[in-house]
Amino acid sequence: MTPIRQWHATRRLRLRLLLQTLRDILISIGPLLLLGGGLLVAAYWWLDPQPPRQVRLATGPAGSAYAAFGEGYAKALARERIRVELIASEGAQDDLARLRAGTADVGFVRGGMADPAADTEAGIVSLGSLFYEPIWIFYRRNLGIARRQPDGELQQLAQLRGLRVNVDQDGSGVPQIVERLLALNHLRPSDLRLSELAPEAAANALRKGKLDALVLISAPQAGLIAELLRDPTIALMPFEQNQAYSRHLPFLSTVMLPRGVVDLAADLPPRDVPLLATTTALLAREQTHPALRQLFAQAAQGQHSEAGWFNGAREFPNTRTSELPVSPEGDRAINGTPPAWARYLPFWAGNLLERMWLVVGGLLVLMLPLSRVVPPLYHFRVRSRVFRWYARLREVEAKLETGTGEHEALLDELGELDRVTHRIAVPLSYAEELYALRNNIDAVRRRLLKQRPRSESGPRGAEPP
Repeated sequence: MTPIRQWHATRRLRLRLLLQTLRDILISIGPLLLLGGGLLVAAYWWLDPQPPRQVRLATGPAGSAYAAFGEGYAKALARERIRVELIASEGAQDDLARLRAGTADVGFVRGGMADPAADTEAGIVSLGSLFYEPIWIFYRRNLGIARRQPDGELQQLAQLRGLRVNVDQDGSGVPQIVERLLALNHLRPSDLRLSELAPEAAANALRKGKLDALVLISAPQAGLIAELLRDPTIALMPFEQNQAYSRHLPFLSTVMLPRGVVDLAADLPPRDVPLLATTTALLAREQTHPALRQLFAQAAQGQHSEAGWFNGAREFPNTRTSELPVSPEGDRAINGTPPAWARYLPFWAGNLLERMWLVVGGLLVLMLPLSRVVPPLYHFRVRSRVFRWYARLREVEAKLETGTGEHEALLDELGELDRVTHRIAVPLSYAEELYALRNNIDAVRRRLLKQRPRSESGPRGAEPP
């Protein structure tokens, strides 16, 4: 055999040995992999780590701050291929009703709307407080002059007695809060001429003199708020007693509308205006997939962390003013440190790892003891390639001892057995068993050859001459 052919033959032998070894390893470890894979699939099915691709977010009326924020959340989740269905509503009270009924998964709800005991029991949780929503009371500027108020301004709710006041739609939750404010001033709703027009319609009625005042609870990002603040015929009533109100109604916070924050050049407003504000939270149902709650909580960081008219940078989102229990996803997004893999992995992979790592760790702990069976299985499989030929060798030997087989046929069978064993490939650590088999075949052949002359030269058992 030429050196080149010998080199190719050696190379083929090594490749065959490598492939056979890999096959033995895979077959030996196969039962363990099947068991682990089955348990992993069962855990995946039970934990359901990947979120659905659609979620319902209850926002608010068209043009409201809620609607604007909803668009921002929809864009943020769209980057993770989650479609956000924006559900227009009448406001925070309507959002809460939809959460309770299960027709929305997430919604904006301002402070004072939720029933902490009942809503907690119903499985509604907070993803964090997002922003302040001041209570804005706008009135026709000439009204204070007509009523001969100091500086021509209204400063107390009691001064609205008998006036035409709009308190927003019932689903907004504003009428309920106004009723509590009036009660603190010993006023009943019947002491005012109340209406419940939508904000835009109420603003138009106020400008046309069909209303004397209107009450809104909204974030300053709503375009209508800026329009009313800039209207020279309309004034904003300050809450000079805001500290007292916040003591009676703990869900209210005291805020200050800074001088010039609306328009520095026009010095609007011309002085600091004390106000009351509710804190709006992002609420979700416990049935909403945890990964979706996590996405919303993370999106809230980008939507509401900047400085605004009533807060500094990174004051929101927070968990300090939540009336309902904060979900673990919201608390982790706001107060915790994101895991290291979140900076390098896409959301779906990070979410899968976060929700499955305990299962994977448990499987590893379970598989470590079971993995001890792999070496014996591999050992048995490799040795069986050699030892299974001993059965044929013993058959030949038995025929030899009993004299039931013909010598030529037995020699042919031994030759075939020898050729087969020379094609067997085993790792070097098992070569001893292979060479032992070949030696045993050769020993039987020598015995057979020694008996051949006796059978040919004379009676059985006679010595050859």
